[in-house]
Amino acid sequence: MGVTTYTQELSCPINAARMFKALMIDSNKLIPQLLPQFIKSVDLIQGDGGPGSIEQVNFTEATHYKLVKHRIDELDKENLVCKYTMIEGDALGEKLECISYEVKFEDGGDGGSVCKMTSNYHTVGEFEIKEEEIKAGKEKAIGIYKVVEAYLLENPNACA
Repeated sequence: MGVTTYTQELSCPINAARMFKALMIDSNKLIPQLLPQFIKSVDLIQGDGGPGSIEQVNFTEATHYKLVKHRIDELDKENLVCKYTMIEGDALGEKLECISYEVKFEDGGDGGSVCKMTSNYHTVGEFEIKEEEIKAGKEKAIGIYKVVEAYLLENPNACA
């Protein structure tokens, strides 16, 4: 098994606590509401939403995926850090064992925030993941991030 690590940072005009709440705490309700064309539902299938819990993301027919399952590994509301692992689903295919993520939000100097994300792609055997595949996943994540950001800008009381 090999591991390919990818990091990125995104700046945002929304403060860190609101972005963390929207993307890490309330995402199971918010994301299907904001992206109903792609996400049918996000269901908690094990646990209470904290560490050890498993969420299942169910996609619409508009995507080429049916579902993925994430295990919450750490949810630190005080320090605005979430670690989770994609443990199952068609997005992994036969080449990936899992993908682990660490997402940390920090306040920026202008009332906004910075989101620091690290993704670790754990491959099956000696398979090496291609840059294009990582880029495609990154673009989808940024797309969701920007939709949530726009929603919070338009709705200043949401996730406050």
